[in-house]
Amino acid sequence: MSGRAQLMWDEAVTGYDFGPEHPMDPVRLALTRRLVDAFGLDREVDVVAAKPAGESTLRLVHREDYVEAVKAASADPDSADPSYGLGTMDDPAFAGMHEVSALIAGQSVGAAEAVWRGDALHAVNFAGGLHHAMPGGASGFCIYNDASLAIARLLELGAERVAYVDVDVHHGDGVQAAFWDDPRVLTISLHEHPRTLFPQTGWPEETGADSAEGSAVNVALPAGTGDAGWLRAFHSVVPELLADFRPQVLVTQHGADTHFEDPLAHLAVSLDAQRAVQVACHELAHEYADGRWVALGGGGYAVVDVVPRSWTHLVAIAAGRPIDPETVIPESWRQEVFARTRQLAPVRMTDGRWPLSWKDWESGYDPADRLDQAIVATRRAAFPLRGLLP
Repeated sequence: MSGRAQLMWDEAVTGYDFGPEHPMDPVRLALTRRLVDAFGLDREVDVVAAKPAGESTLRLVHREDYVEAVKAASADPDSADPSYGLGTMDDPAFAGMHEVSALIAGQSVGAAEAVWRGDALHAVNFAGGLHHAMPGGASGFCIYNDASLAIARLLELGAERVAYVDVDVHHGDGVQAAFWDDPRVLTISLHEHPRTLFPQTGWPEETGADSAEGSAVNVALPAGTGDAGWLRAFHSVVPELLADFRPQVLVTQHGADTHFEDPLAHLAVSLDAQRAVQVACHELAHEYADGRWVALGGGGYAVVDVVPRSWTHLVAIAAGRPIDPETVIPESWRQEVFARTRQLAPVRMTDGRWPLSWKDWESGYDPADRLDQAIVATRRAAFPLRGLLP
């Protein structure tokens, strides 16, 4: 097995562009790649451009009629069929939509193949993590569900246990739906409570079909949750589940929209905490999945101040070259940010909240605390179904 990580990248993924008024600005991908290069991380990983996901691969998750609808909308955006979620405010149709969506999916599938076959221990596709797309429809800025496709490909290659951990601020509903009745896949999502945020799913009681009870786990965090609470929730749920499930591969989704500056959600997490969870996922992959780790991007709409820094940390951790939180950002990148966006770039790699601290679950909980109530609800709903104490 190669000791080097793979970074999945094709410049054409920046063509995933819903238009100038849409919050999912592809500049976030371009700026992340440039920041990766500014730190020399491109020399610490194998940069690989995988081929687009083909018809047979897309159909591992998506219905044939939906794929055909995406192709039709891609060829003629004015003909987009809103019954498939296409041509809507969230998912406007654009020329070439099928091709670039399949390319992003192909990077995640390629990452999964590389890790499963031992070509790389870790693989990152920060253009991926499009976790809302459903088998038969687009949703939440997502056309093809690359995370689900990567997992489906792992199962096709012979994996018997795959764990998916999603820390995007929005519920990983599309991945949960794809594997709702499949006990080979454990999906864990930590997200803002569905009462206050799209897609209004991800309640603790959503635990999988009768044939796969306990295979879906959801932590619904109260709006306003900050670093200490977010880290407490993660460490109170994820490690124990992975220790029990013993996945052969860990797939993680690192949407950066949990950040306090993100314009589309209401958590109050810092870059320091996002980095801490990335480090934890890396360690958990080594502890429970023989190091096999596929790491994806996701949401994130503070496209200059947050996303590039968060995902550059992710690449650095996967490469075995973590960037110190206090590190000053190279001036060359800051100049490029201004040239592209006319915004002033951040100066340091995190928000200055390092070192972080949080209370372990073993130290006890406060039944009157809203965050602890959320953790208790998850543990009571899901843990006994896996033979674990709530």
